[in-house]
Amino acid sequence: MKIRFTKMHGLGNDFVVLDAINQDFVPTPAQVRWLADRHFGIGCDQLLVVERATTAGVDFRYRIFNADGGEVEQCGNGARCFVRFVHEQGLTDKPELSVETSSGLIAPRLEADGEVTVDMGVPRFLPAEIPFESDSDAIVQQLLVDAAWIDISVVSMGNPHAVQVVADVDAAPVATQGPLIETHPRFPRRVNAGFMQVVDRHSIRLRVHERGAGETLACGTGACAAVVAGIRRGLLDSPVRVTTRGGELTIAWDGAANLASPVLMTGPATTVFSAEIELPNNL
Repeated sequence: MKIRFTKMHGLGNDFVVLDAINQDFVPTPAQVRWLADRHFGIGCDQLLVVERATTAGVDFRYRIFNADGGEVEQCGNGARCFVRFVHEQGLTDKPELSVETSSGLIAPRLEADGEVTVDMGVPRFLPAEIPFESDSDAIVQQLLVDAAWIDISVVSMGNPHAVQVVADVDAAPVATQGPLIETHPRFPRRVNAGFMQVVDRHSIRLRVHERGAGETLACGTGACAAVVAGIRRGLLDSPVRVTTRGGELTIAWDGAANLASPVLMTGPATTVFSAEIELPNNL
């Protein structure tokens, strides 16, 4: 079976994007893992599938699959690539869209300079909304990881994040501690682990170990969660420049005045190439 795809990235967080409107294809977990494999498939952090909306008045639906084959709720860098993809493929000419995800509607907008701004919705903080096992809804929580207590802030941006402040993001134990936080039993659906260095009140550096993908060069929802956590902890003021290993995003949130304010993320989305690939028959 041959499928058409486009390879894209948002600050190095890379995607295989599939048009499931003009071709009949819904990937199985085994097919996702094969496509995401960097040796035998195409290679990506996530697979994005563009579908027709199921709700009246909504433009599209899109689904997100991590490299391990599991479907997840949200992806900020993927949302920006999604917008560029549907425009480049001639699926729409509307600059602002309404898009279904499994965690709800998002409202991305293609800017005149080619960057994409995404209304990522309102962050959520209650432990049951993450989900996170805790008797407290404090913004700073303690988590026992590898016999040491660390301070984290838990935030849902449609997907779960645990953000900790570190003195030097380059020296942060992302490779060793990230997987332990991701699979910690207090996070029943696993979690994305963010390591944030505060540079000044409008600037942070960030690394994220993503659930089901490992460390990526950038994480859009992770950037949103880190800024939200920093503002709530009194460390940051909106807007905030987030520097990742893949590049920079700008995150704006008026949460200091109103916790129910939506988070706005602005950054680039890049098309690498489009092609066809034949799936192995045994998948």
